[in-house]
Amino acid sequence: MIARLVGTLVAREGHRAVLDVHGVGYAVHAPLRDVEAWAQAGEPVVAHVHTDVREDAIVLYGFSRDRDRVAFERLRAVGGVGPKIALALLDALGLERLVQAVARDEIAVLAQAPGVGKKLASRLALELKDKLPGDFSSAVATAGIGAAPAADPLDLALAKLGYGRSEIGRAREGLAAEGLGPEAPIADRLRAALRILSGR
Repeated sequence: MIARLVGTLVAREGHRAVLDVHGVGYAVHAPLRDVEAWAQAGEPVVAHVHTDVREDAIVLYGFSRDRDRVAFERLRAVGGVGPKIALALLDALGLERLVQAVARDEIAVLAQAPGVGKKLASRLALELKDKLPGDFSSAVATAGIGAAPAADPLDLALAKLGYGRSEIGRAREGLAAEGLGPEAPIADRLRAALRILSGR
């Protein structure tokens, strides 16, 4: 089973990304925010992988954060949730907002994801309560819908990509260490922040 890849994005189309790992191209299906982050990084990135073994194919699903991979697997365990719907939920809400919606029984919020009707949303809220890892529950108390202050465009950009407060704080500390303050171009700061958060 493939559990982790470190490579460079060489092609992408929607949710499908191709990561070059030492000359071998791996097709990885990922949330759009992760594909975009890998494209912005411009250098080797880390993808935490869920390997789906089928009778006729082996499909890889990749995520920038390992907890997103865990969430994807928990979503898949719910009846009626296939890989497309699991990715749609992570794309539409982001992990932190997904956790909040489940904890608060926000059926209408869950139903915003493509392919998720009210019946399935109710099932998600019911079944995921006891199946989400403990650290997800703590995120409910600390992560808001807008997970970063509105003063800095970088914070907003990272929040829209699904990063939480602690990760945004870590990115800002890394930028400060590299001498990239708020006065630097946002494109440069975002590119560097994604590199820092990817662990490269």
